[in-house]
Formats: sequence, C-alpha cells, structure tokens
Amino acid sequence: MASAEEDFPRGGTFRKACESKIATRIEVDNLFKSNEKEDSKKRKGGSKDDSKKVKKQKTTEKNGGGLTLNAAAKCVEILHIKNLKEGMLMLGCVKDVSDFEVTVGLPCGLQGFLSIRNICDSYTKLLTEQLDSTDVEDICALPHLFYSGMMLRCVVAELDTAKGGSISIQLSINPKLVNKALTSNALKAGMVLSGCVESLEDHGCIVDVGVKGTKAFLSKKADKDQQNKLKVGQYVTCQIKEVKHDGRLLRLAVNPSAVGQACAESQQGWTLTNLLPGLLVKATVKKVTKHGLLMDFLSSFSGQVDFLHMEREMASSYTEGSKALARVLYVEPSTRLVGLSLRGYIVQPKTRINTVPACGDRVGEVVEDCRMTSMHHMSGAMLELPDKTLAFVHRNNLKDPKEKSNENKVRALPKHTCRIIDYSPMDQIHFASLRKTVIEKPFFRYQDLHAGQIVEGTVSLLLNHGMVVHLTSHIRGLVPRTHLSDIVLKNPEKKYTKGMKVKCRVLSVDVDNKKLYLTRKKALLESSLPLFFRYHDACRGRVSHGYIVCVKNFGCIVRFYNNVKGLVPVNELSSEVILNPEEVFYVGQVLRTRVLQCDPEKEKMLLSFKAAVEGDTEEKAKPQFVCELGKRLEAKVLKKSVNGLEVSILPDEVRALLHTMHLSDLTSNCRLLWEALQEGDTISNLTCVLQNRKNITVTKKPMVIWSLEEGMAAKDFSEIKVGMEMIGWVKSIMAYGIFVEFPFGLVGLAPKSAISDKFIPDTTTAFQLGQTVIAKVTNLDEEKKRFLVTLKTSEVTVPEESAQTALIHAVQERRAVTEMIAMKDTRDLYQQLAALSVGQRLKLVVDTVKNGDGTNFKSDELVGATIQATKYHVIGFQLTPGQKVIAVVLYVDILSTTVHVSLLSKLVTKKKMLTEESKYSAILQHIDKDLAIISVEDTAQLTVIQTRNHLNEVILSELRAGMYLAIEVVESSCEQLQGLPLVSWKRTLPKRLRAHSENQTDSNTGYRFGEIVKGKVQTVKPTIIQVILEDGSTGYVHVSEVMEATEVSPGSFPTSSVKVGSVVTCRVIGGREATTNKVLPISRPGYTYTFPDLTLIPSKLDGKLELKSVTAVQKLSTYKVGEEITCFVSKYHPERKSLEVTTAFSLSGTVELLAMITDLKDSSRPEKLYKLGQAVKAKVVEVSLKPQRLLLSLTGVHELEAGGITLGVVTSMLPHLGLVVKLPFGCVGTVAITDLADAYKPNPLAAFSKDQLLRCYLIGSENGKWHLSLRPSRLNPQQAKPAKDTEVLSLNNLQEGQLIRGYVKSVSEQGVFIRLSNGITGRAQLQQSTKYFVNNHSVLCNHLPPSTLLTIKIIRIDRKENLVDLSLLTVETGKPDVLPESLHLPLRLLGEEKKKYNLERKKKRSLSDSEEKQKESEAPKKKKKKTNLQDGDSGLDVFFREEEDQEDKCTKSVAVNQVSSSSPFRLQIAAGFSWDLGLRSLKPASANNHADSSDGEDQDESKKSQKKSRHELEQEKKMAEKALMQREMELMDPQLRPQDAAAFERLLLASPNSSLLWLQYMAHHLQATQIEQARAVAERALKTISFREEQEKLNVWVARLNLENMYGTQESLKKVFEQALQFCEPMPVYQQLADIYSKSDKIKEAENLYKSMVKRFRQNKAVWLCYGTFLLQQGQSDAASALLQRALKSVPSKESVDVIAKFSQLEFRYGNTEKGRTMFDKILTSYPKRTDLWSVFIDLMVKHGSQKEVRAIFDRVIHLSVSVKKIKFFFKRYLEYEKNHGTPQSIRAVKEKAVEFVEGKGTDAAC
Repeated sequence: MASAEEDFPRGGTFRKACESKIATRIEVDNLFKSNEKEDSKKRKGGSKDDSKKVKKQKTTEKNGGGLTLNAAAKCVEILHIKNLKEGMLMLGCVKDVSDFEVTVGLPCGLQGFLSIRNICDSYTKLLTEQLDSTDVEDICALPHLFYSGMMLRCVVAELDTAKGGSISIQLSINPKLVNKALTSNALKAGMVLSGCVESLEDHGCIVDVGVKGTKAFLSKKADKDQQNKLKVGQYVTCQIKEVKHDGRLLRLAVNPSAVGQACAESQQGWTLTNLLPGLLVKATVKKVTKHGLLMDFLSSFSGQVDFLHMEREMASSYTEGSKALARVLYVEPSTRLVGLSLRGYIVQPKTRINTVPACGDRVGEVVEDCRMTSMHHMSGAMLELPDKTLAFVHRNNLKDPKEKSNENKVRALPKHTCRIIDYSPMDQIHFASLRKTVIEKPFFRYQDLHAGQIVEGTVSLLLNHGMVVHLTSHIRGLVPRTHLSDIVLKNPEKKYTKGMKVKCRVLSVDVDNKKLYLTRKKALLESSLPLFFRYHDACRGRVSHGYIVCVKNFGCIVRFYNNVKGLVPVNELSSEVILNPEEVFYVGQVLRTRVLQCDPEKEKMLLSFKAAVEGDTEEKAKPQFVCELGKRLEAKVLKKSVNGLEVSILPDEVRALLHTMHLSDLTSNCRLLWEALQEGDTISNLTCVLQNRKNITVTKKPMVIWSLEEGMAAKDFSEIKVGMEMIGWVKSIMAYGIFVEFPFGLVGLAPKSAISDKFIPDTTTAFQLGQTVIAKVTNLDEEKKRFLVTLKTSEVTVPEESAQTALIHAVQERRAVTEMIAMKDTRDLYQQLAALSVGQRLKLVVDTVKNGDGTNFKSDELVGATIQATKYHVIGFQLTPGQKVIAVVLYVDILSTTVHVSLLSKLVTKKKMLTEESKYSAILQHIDKDLAIISVEDTAQLTVIQTRNHLNEVILSELRAGMYLAIEVVESSCEQLQGLPLVSWKRTLPKRLRAHSENQTDSNTGYRFGEIVKGKVQTVKPTIIQVILEDGSTGYVHVSEVMEATEVSPGSFPTSSVKVGSVVTCRVIGGREATTNKVLPISRPGYTYTFPDLTLIPSKLDGKLELKSVTAVQKLSTYKVGEEITCFVSKYHPERKSLEVTTAFSLSGTVELLAMITDLKDSSRPEKLYKLGQAVKAKVVEVSLKPQRLLLSLTGVHELEAGGITLGVVTSMLPHLGLVVKLPFGCVGTVAITDLADAYKPNPLAAFSKDQLLRCYLIGSENGKWHLSLRPSRLNPQQAKPAKDTEVLSLNNLQEGQLIRGYVKSVSEQGVFIRLSNGITGRAQLQQSTKYFVNNHSVLCNHLPPSTLLTIKIIRIDRKENLVDLSLLTVETGKPDVLPESLHLPLRLLGEEKKKYNLERKKKRSLSDSEEKQKESEAPKKKKKKTNLQDGDSGLDVFFREEEDQEDKCTKSVAVNQVSSSSPFRLQIAAGFSWDLGLRSLKPASANNHADSSDGEDQDESKKSQKKSRHELEQEKKMAEKALMQREMELMDPQLRPQDAAAFERLLLASPNSSLLWLQYMAHHLQATQIEQARAVAERALKTISFREEQEKLNVWVARLNLENMYGTQESLKKVFEQALQFCEPMPVYQQLADIYSKSDKIKEAENLYKSMVKRFRQNKAVWLCYGTFLLQQGQSDAASALLQRALKSVPSKESVDVIAKFSQLEFRYGNTEKGRTMFDKILTSYPKRTDLWSVFIDLMVKHGSQKEVRAIFDRVIHLSVSVKKIKFFFKRYLEYEKNHGTPQSIRAVKEKAVEFVEGKGTDAAC
C-alpha cells in the first residue's frame, strides 16, 4: 500500500480520531472499512456489551475450573483497522526505510508509519542538538538503524485522519511507551525486552528500556557480534541476564538465537497489563473453529489465532488440548484482546523476514481464473491463484461499496478475477480485491503509467508552480504552470477549479520517487505526429511536437517526453535572421521540430524549426552600406563581446565590427581600451579595412590608418608587387609561419625562416595575435593568388621616427583609458589615481612587509588603492609596519587600482636635467607588457620606453628589472609624454645588481676534484639531491652516488634515505661551469668547479683513496652486451613509448616499450610500473660510442631465442604475406597468414590493426628475420583447445586425398597457388580449380584475391621435388565452385561426354559435297535461321575446335559472344538487362533473326549444323524453361546480393538515390581492380542522385575521396576534394578527408588539413575539438594545449566553458590525466553551479582517479549552493560509489552526511 506521506503530506494539527469517524486512508488501502450503516451500528452496540462482560469475567470461574484473566472471543476474526486504538501494542516488520520515516507492516495486512521523532528520547535529543549546533556528534540516519525485514515491537502512537477520511497509523518504538506497564519490581531474569541504545561507553552501551528508575547495560562481551555496529538510537531486542538492586540495574545480552528461543514463563510475573508483543509462549489449544483457534497460555491468559497465522500444512492437526509454541502478535489493553501466531517464520524468526515474495512483486497485477477456497465471516475470503499461490481478499474488497453484500453468491462463483493490491510481510500473503472498479482501473501504480499516455483526472490543488491532478485516489501528477495551456496563464484559477475533470497527457513518470508530470497543452494533446520517448525514436528527418524549456542566445532547447531534449541552433530557428531569440520565442511554446542529427549514446540531438515548416521564404537581400576604405569614421559602441565591439557607424547607423586587436598597435593597450569602453561610448579616428556582404570591419590602429592615408595599401591582389612594403597585423600563428592580414582582406604568409633574422624555435613566442607589423612581399603566386612576405627587420624599411611616434600613441592611449575610467567612476580614488604621474613623490606608511615578495604601503590620500614595491625597490631598507617613507611613482594601473612605487634613494633624490642627443646608461625599473619604466643613471629622471624598438622585433629573452640599457635622449621634456624625456634605446651586456650582502661574498669560490666538503641538503628529488655547501654555493649528488652499489636493491629509492635539512659530507667528483652550465669531464683535476658534482658513497669519502677520472664515454665503454647493471628511472616518454634511465652523471640509457613489459595488460599504462628514482636491474642490449647510445632491457633477457615467447607490435599487414611485427631489441619478424590462429577465418587480417601489441612465439630466424606464430597451441599449449586447422610443419604431415584448408597466395597461368603453411605452398592447376572452362587466368584472379580461404584436396605429393598438387573441384572438396554461375562460363567436358562429342563432330564433317550444296540452295530465310543455330553454339563447339585449330580459338569465342549478346530479349528493360541470360548459357540460341554475318560465315556454320530429333528438342526446351524460371526467381529475391554489373544496373533503376547501392557498385569494381570503372560509377552517381538528397551525395563524395586516397595521386585527390567543396557543405567534407588521412596514417596531411579547418571554421567548436583529439592521439599534448588557447579566442564566449570541458575530457582519454583533472578543477572553481560538468568530472575521476580524489570531489559537490534536488542526485551517486568501492564505514559516513544536509535544509530537502 502506498505511503500516506507520499499521497497526503503531513503538517499542521489534526483532530484526534474518533471511533465513530474512522475511515480508511485511500480506496485501495481501505481494506477493512465497512460501508454498511446497519452493521456498523450493531457492532458499536455489541462492543459496549462485550466490554461490560469482560469486566465481569475477570473474577468469574469457567466451566473448566480454571481462572482466566481475559475472556475468549466469541468469533475469531482478523484484526481490523477500526479495532485499533492508541496505545495498542503490536509486532511489526520493516517494509521500507526513508530518511525521515519507516514503513512498518503490521498483522492482518495493516500498515503503519514510524516517524524519526518516535524512535527514543536520546535520538530525539541528538536531532534537536544537531539543529541548534554543528559541533555535535554526527547522527546515524534511519537507513543505518533499520533494515527491510526487521522485527519491531511498536505501539500505536496516533491515528491520523486525513481530509479524505483515510486513516494513517502512526507508530512509536520509544521504550517508554512500549514498556510503559513495566516497573522495576516486575523485571525478572530471562525476560525479553526491547529498547534503544541511549549512549555508547568504553565497555559497552547503555540501553534505554523505558522503565523508570532502571538502568540497563549491554557489555561488549555480551554482544561481540553487534557491538561495533550499534549507534545511539538503534533498536535492540535483548534478554535480561541479571537483575541487581531491586531492578534498578539490569545486565543485558544480545544473542539472536537465544532471544528468539527465550520462552516467557508464568514465574516471570507477566500480566495482561504488561504483556508485550513478540513474547514466545507455550500455548494450549482450547477450541478449534472454522476461522481460527482459541488458545490458553501462561496458565491464565486467553488468546486467538486467526486463519492467516495458522500453519496451513498443520491446519487439520490442531485439536483441543494440543500444545504448540506461539508468539504474541498484538495486545489491546482496553479489551484485553491478545493475538497469537503459529507461523514458523514468526515463532522461530531469522534475522529478517522476507518483504518480497519468492514469486516477485505482483502488486497491481490482474489475475484471472482464481478459485475461492474458503470464506471467513467478518474477515474475508481466501483465493487460490492459477499458479497455486494463495491470496486474501478482505471483506471490504469482496464487492463494490454500492453493491449489496451476498457472501454466498460470491462463494458460489467458480472463477474469479482479482487484482493484487498489496503484500503483507507479517502474514506472508498477497492481499487482493474483487471490486470491479479496482480491477478495471487502467493503472493502479505509477509503474502502470507511461509517457505519452492520455489520462483523465480531477483537479485537486492549484499551486504557484502548477496544478495537482489526481488520476486515482493515490496517484497524482503535477501539471507545471507552463503546461496549463498553450499560452502562459496569468490567472489559472479562473480557468481551473477544484474538482474539475481534465484530460492530460503524461510527459514523464519517475517511479522511484513517485513523481508524475502532465501537460494540458492542446497542441500536445491533439498531436498526430510521432512521439519521442527516447533518443532512438528521434530518427533523422522525423517531425514531432516539442515544447521550449530554455531560450538562449545560441538557440532554443526543446524537450519532448521522458526528458528527451535537443537543441535548435540560431540558424535553424527561422528562415529569417533572429538576433535575439528571447524576443521571438518563450518558454512553454509548442512548435513542430524536425530532427537534423541525433546521437542516442551521447543523448544529444540537433533540431530545426525552419526545416519543419513548409514554404519557407528567404529574406530579400537588403542594400548594403558602401564604406570608403581609409576614410576617418566615428562610431558608437552598441555591444561588447569577448572578441571585440559591435559598433554603429555614425551618422548612417550602419553596424560594423571593431575587433579587440584593432583598438591599438600595442596588444596590451587593446585589452585596456576594451575594458574602458562601454556601450554607448563614441569612438573616433576609425577607418574601414574590410567590407563584404556579411559585415564591415573597422580599425583604430594608428599605423594601419597612416598606411591607408599614405596609399601604402594594395586594394586587390593585382596591385601587389614583389618588394612592396605594407603595414598589417598578425592574423594567425602556425608552427610553419605567420599569416599577416592587410587592409582590403589580403592575407600573406611569412614562413618561419622569414620572420626574424635569428632562429626562432617557436613562432608562438615571437609574435602575438593582432600585433601590428611591417611586411615586405617576397614572392607571388599568380595562379592561386597567394603571396609570401618577410618580417625580418633587416629587410623592411622602418618609417622615420616610427618608434617615437608609436611610443607617443601608446602613452596617449593609456592616458585616455585612465581619463575614461575616472570620468565614468566619480569616486575620489579614481580621480586621485588619474592625477598621479610617473616620477611623482608620495608620502607613504608601511602596511605589511612580505619576506621575499616586497612591501605594501598605505596612504591617507589613496584610500582603497593597493600601493606596492617589489623586493628590488626596497633593497637596503629595514622596513617595519607603521614606518613612514617617501616613494616615487613608477606606474599606475587604474583598472586594478594598483600603484607601483620605489624607495631607491637614487630615484627619490632631486632630478637632474638631461642633455638632448646625449647618450646615457639606464636601468629598467618596471615593466608592464609593451611599456617599461627606466631610470637614467644617477639623474633621478624616469621615463617610459617601448619594450620593442621595431614593430617586427622579436624578443627571445624577456626584459627584467635591473637590466642595463644604452639610451640616447631625443627630447629632454616631451609634452606628449607629460614632461618625461623622449629617448631611444638599445641593449647592453646584462649586468645584475647585487645586494649589499651579496657584495660581501667572495665571487672566486670553486672546488677541486677529490676535495671533501660539507653541506646541507636543500632539496631531494628522485634522481638528484641539491646540497648547499658551507660557502653558500650549490652542489649536486646523482642518485647513483648516494649509496654503495651493492646496497642498492631493485625497487628501492636511494635518494629517499636522505632527508632535507640534514648535514652531509661529500666529495667532489666533477662539476659544471657557471657561465655555460656545461658538464665537464673529470679529466682536469686542477680545475675548479662553480657547481660541483658530489658523491655520498662512504667508500669514496676516504681521503686516502685516490679517485680516477672517468668520462661518460669511458663509462659507457665499460658496459658489455648481456651484462646486468643497476640503473635508475629518470623519465617516461609517452610519445616515444620509451623509458629513460640514468646510470651516472650525464649518462642515460633507453628502454623501449617491448623491453619494459612482459604482460599485455601493462601496455596501456606502462609508466605506472616504474616510478622516478626507482632502482631497477637492466641488461645491456646495445652499446654505441658514436653516437653515444645505450639500449637496455628490463625483461631479464637481452636477445631473442627460438622457442621463446615475446611481445611485438604490428607495423604493417600484407594480404599475400601476413603480419610484419616489430620485436624487441630492434628485431623484425613476420607472422604467416596460416600462423595467425588455430582455426582459419575468411578474413584473417581483419582482427589486427597497426600498432597492436601481440604475444608471439619465436619459431626461428632466417636472414635476420624471425618467423613467428600466434597460434594458441604454440603460446599456451596446456590451455589451448585442439586446433581445427593443424599446423603443417613438413610434407610428412600431408597425405594424398586429405582435405585441408589454406589461403590463396597468388593466381597465374600455371594455376592457383595456395599457402598451406609458412614454408609449404601447393598448386591447383586451372583445370583442377573450377568446373568451368577458363580462357584466361584473370577470371580466377578477380574472384580469388590473396588471402581467400579455400578448402582443397591433396591429389599428389612429390616429396623429391617438394611439390603438392591440389584440387578445388566441387566433386573433390564438396564445396561450391570458386567461380559463380552468374559468369555463365561454359562447362568443361570430361570422359565419355568428350568422346561422344568428338564422334558427333566427325559425323558432321563426313557429309558429301552434294548435301552441302543442297543446303546452300535452300531459301534465304531458312538458311539464315540455320546459320543462327550454328552461331549460338556458344560453349561446346568452340571448346573442342580449339584442340584442332589453336589459331581460331580466340576468334571463334569472340564471335560466339557477339552473336549471343545480340539475341532478342525475353523481357525488355531500360537498363539493358536480358531475362534470357541463363537460357543462352544452357543451350544454343535458336531465334535470332536479326544477326548479321558474312556469307563465308553462313557457309561454315551450315556445314556444322545437324538436325536434332523431336525428343531432343523438347528436352532442351524444358531444360531452358526450367533454367529460365529459376533465373527469374533469383532476380525477384530482394535479399540476393548483386554479382555482376547487370544486376547492379537493375537495382539502380529502382533506387537511383541510394548511395549505399552506388557504393556497393563501386566496391564490386574495386574487387576486380577496375579503378577507372569505379570512378565512372561514382561520377554517374553524382549526376543521378537528386540534388535534394544532400547526405546521399555526400556519401558518394566521401567514397570518391577514399578511392583517390587509396588508388589515386595527390593531385587527383586534391581535385576531387575541391569539387566536393563546391557541391557540398564544406565543413563535413573537410572533416571526412581529415578522418581519411588519419586512418591511413597520413599524419602530416591530416595536420595541415586541420590547420586549414580551424582557420576557415574558427567559430565552430567541433573543428577545434576534432583537431585537439587528433593532436592528443598523436601524443602532442603541448600542441593541444596551445590549440585550446587559440580555440578560446575564436569560438563564441558562451561556448568557452564547453570547449575547455571537452578538451579536459580528451586529456583524460588520450593525454595526461593529471592535466585533465587540473583543467576541470579550474573550470568548476569558476563555474561551481555547472552540475553537468560536476557529473562528468565525477565519472572521469571514478574511472581514472584514486578513491581519495573521488571522495574529495564528492565532498566538494555536496556542499555546493545549488538546488536541493541536484544535491540529492549527487548524494545518491556518492552512496552508489561507496557501495561499489567503499567499506561499511564509508557508506555509513555518506549517510550521516546526508542526514546532516537534510537537517540543515529542513523542509526544502524533505520535499
């Protein structure tokens, strides 16, 4: 039965239930309600009389002479809900446990609810404290305290009556209520009590038994099994072991078996007042009735056992006086009614009772053909279901309420139809109903409802967020507010009233949470379109109604049924351009949508409104604004975006784009100006640089504007000349060069070699996107209209004073930013910051002093600003907080309200004047991206410079504070620079400013070879230790120099034995120079090292021991192949899949993947096998001195041996040979096609792929190549199954007549050569290959490609010559012929047939000359007919004539084919197909009246003609008709796959638009290596397929690309690609070609294509994701990271988060897991409410992370500030994760956190 709380949430106050007003809770749960008024009145009166009699019977003696304390019931009946009263004690079973309530099954099908407030006082106290404070102990949730099937003693605490009159039974297990009647004096040893844990102590726990003045203690010794599991508030059933101090102290024991068998005795003093349910008693049958038993127990008590609690198997054995064990079920204190049970599962209970029957959950099932076995008056009836299962029908469910009661009529019916409405665990029986209204209900539970179903219900409640509709009394659904009507209703109460009948459609059903969502939208109710219940229903092109749930700038999200939803992009919303979808569409709107794409696995769907509407019209093109390029413009800012500004050109109000990089020549100023400009601002000094049909692009770059005004820009490609110089900007940066864009849309490429006079290793670090540059044209490509430029400063001409002009523009732009911000923000702080200037003195107070990071100051005039000085600018000052100082301003950042100052005395002193055109030395004081502040010698003059002297200058090493520059004063006081000097500069040799403490140190420190020194360990890394020596210099200890070689054990980490901060004694064994950091050999003992290499090995620290100098080459030369050495893991290279190890200083070795592992399972993550710094034992594989190379092996072997097993990597697959495998130690091997498996397969190489790792058996080596085997019988001979195709090792394994399988090796004129094993090849001659006569072996070549699997028979073995003759004939092998019948080849005649034919041919030639003349003189018509008969002799005559006249063979066969093809068709088809094809292959054609032949041919054929008998003609006709009928049946079979071109042509007539059929036609030609025919078919397909079938055409284009990639040239592929771009959407074509390149291992071509794609489709995030996937698959993690940064600058800002998230997922899948985790962490830190990303992150970490990391993420996500529903979802996932991977303690911890969350959220979480 459904929960009362689910249907009617409790709250408020309820009137106490009265007996006269008792009603059932819901119609289905109302099992015990009597609807007959007369009976109820009688029962009321009877109950009063009975109660009076009971009181009198307390002291009345029975006839038996025994004294009874309670009267026996007159009639045994089950317990009814109307008999329940508050305070009644009952035995129950837990059915279900939720966070706040426990559902308890009671006897006789009743059901109660145990609230979290009714557990015990101690638990309630903990709940109260938890609400008041967060420092208390965590509370165990109800699911931790109770479990399904648990037996409970409970008391009816309250009977709640809901509005509908249904009753909810509220229970309590509080010991103070359950054991209310017990006193301290009544407690005896052996009694079984129930209680709850009150507190946990060191040696046990205190149990609350509810007896006033009594303390009960349960020791750990008495509860060894459950003590660790007990929690405060937990329910326990225990036995009193000892009573002390008159019942004030109890010692308890918990033993399930002992407690279950403990029997209550009369000596324990039990009375009717304190009698408890659950007691086991010895009872005696007093009376046997039809409906149950009356029994006596405890000598003076009487009880009843209803028929539900009698053992059915022993029902007939119960007799008066018989004894049995019984358990008390319920005790009604007022009437003294005691219910007992004799059922075995209750009398001898286990740990839990089954709450689900063995037959499964059948609630709601309608069962027919049920038989009524018994009728129990006042109770109900028993039914036997067809499967012999028993069910009970309560008397209230025997009939409908309005029907008259007639139990006899019901009993007389032979068959019944019932509906199962509940299952009672206490009674272990199903409860059913015979009511027709219940049986006929279309749905009984939420499981019976499904999405899309139309239902009727009654309005019950109107809420702010929707309307509640009751479908039945206990099934209700919610109609959301947006679904009340097709339009949004402002006042829904005017349309809907309580009790109104409404028709709804189900949107979704949540069975677990009992949530039902409905809709009242007429468009959805009356929709005749197909409904989408799951993503698989949304096939491409289907149209359905959906409703909008979200409207965004990028489109609309449309939802269907069962939460199936998809996205309608902006371009698919309408045929008209929609800039703001929110103005056109609204949430809840129902629209027709068409599916464009659907991915059911990813649950993503792309939809279209535009495609679903017929008769779309395109908007007429509007006249465009013509903008004169180079003209100064003024514009108004309309909108800001991440990439720039959308402006309106004044005064025409024409929209244009002003990209961020076009705001200034300096890239740093571009971002500042973008931040300062706001919507509504006016920008001047703009000019148009590009205008096309889509938009207008303007710029504010001063240098670009100047070039346009001076006429330095080319307007089109024809104006570009070699040597021409133009000013442009960096458009994109590639690894091979930089693309520079110029006005008018011209783009040139500066190759990597032409961007600087110096070598540039990385182009991305040389220039920035949007940087203004001067380019010189070096090369022109007139045909493709492309040109190359150079950016080298030595080759381009710099405009005079361009550096000074650019500096002035940059300073003025920054000044403009300051003024704009100060003007818009009127706060005093911004006004004061705008008034500051470089070099101005300030009086400051020290705020905080940061050790090593500088100092912060504060000022009364700049309140709120951050004033800071770096550590360089406070050298020589001992600053303390509160100290007053004087500082000079270096730079003001008004955006961050930060002022950078300096305290250096040489800057604070009085300024000295500078002389113009004089040269000075300057020091860099502060750098801010493109600008820097310098001080001029000791003049205290500060000025600003650009960090680049030239627009094209490349700064390879960054400028830093303290660097010296050489300057020349151009102007001593420049007005444009606010009075600062204007200077030009160049770099000098770097000088480092030393602190005072540094100057005191002797700079000539150094160490000699062999010197012993002491130092302190500063850092410890896996392979090196950094030591600070006594003089402050730094030395290094290699991992091999930490301990003796004999003490290093494999797997150890030597450096871990050294602790940071420890003092060590070392010895110098080498070193590095300070200037070059070059490693020096220990061959110069007298040389002093600035950075010494040290050793900690004790044996080398002996000063008396003389160390010998050993160079790396000398050390390497000592290693011998096969020698085992100790080395240390240094680094793993994932791109090369190799491990780098180190053996000594500057000496490292390489271990390839195949030499690292021996198990295939380790191949996926080999880096996890070894950790940095780990010591390993390796064997030397190869040593080379020039070049220096050391190859090692960690597998224990250094060379391959025959008979061994090793790992290998597939490098290529050759159909005629097999697999080519790369083996360890530089070896190569081959796996013959017959050694791939023990059972041959038709396509043996399909199961393998390139770079696949395999276990190989080494058969032997020949000419440096190994022969390998992959047969399981070789790799695992003990576990392998018997081989189906045994290995043929020699000719001795073969026998004549043996059937064997093999693979075709080749086909030639000599026959078919078949590979039987690696070294044995057999031959089947052409006449032994097929039953057909074959003129040319090419026919067999077309049908027997290499690696074709055949069954052959050995007919001869020549062991001397090592030859094997084979046969492929059907008569020999029993297999079909290798050539199909569809070729219509003539049969080869053998034996008697051939002799008979020769004899007939001789008879023909013996005709006399007279007969020949007579035949020639016949009528022309008859003569022509006979000639045609001879011409049709297609196969037989021609074949045997070949034997006599070899020269005429080809001529005759050709003639026969020509004549045959000219025969008339039986049925004419447009495609040229002949139904007589099979007929002509069986007999000569006899009806060709239109054949043309010469007179000579007629004479020859007439000579060969021979008249046949009538019988022979009739037989031939029957055979021809039979063959024709068979051919027609084959052609009518739709499942028949075409075997020839004619069959394909026939199918193409029916389906000309089927790309699949065209592709199969192409494949048919390719199998025969007919490349040109395949190309022709593809061209025909593109001309034939309708232009509306875009996808079909795209499929053919992709096939053409594949064809040219495999069989064509690069030029042909490029040509097809360009054609495809013209006729198809470019994006899919690019993507398909990139996939083709990737799959065919053309990495370079694929990468170049991807680079073109990201330039052309830069705003499409899918392109960036595909490119990123490609790079990560190739191991280019750094390139993928750089690509991500480019993608973020290109894609719309709203998609940036999704792009980062996708790249993070790709890192998890293909790249670095740690990097992916970091990326996700950053995203979720910025967007913590993106629960979808949290869910994806959790899935990835569960798969790739540790349990600690996963738990940390779960702990973060459950504390997010999101909706309660989402947090509940993550709690469920958290709990599910712990159940699968955690421990009981961790599961309990999650549940405790859930309780804490629920209690903290209160009612919101309970909803």
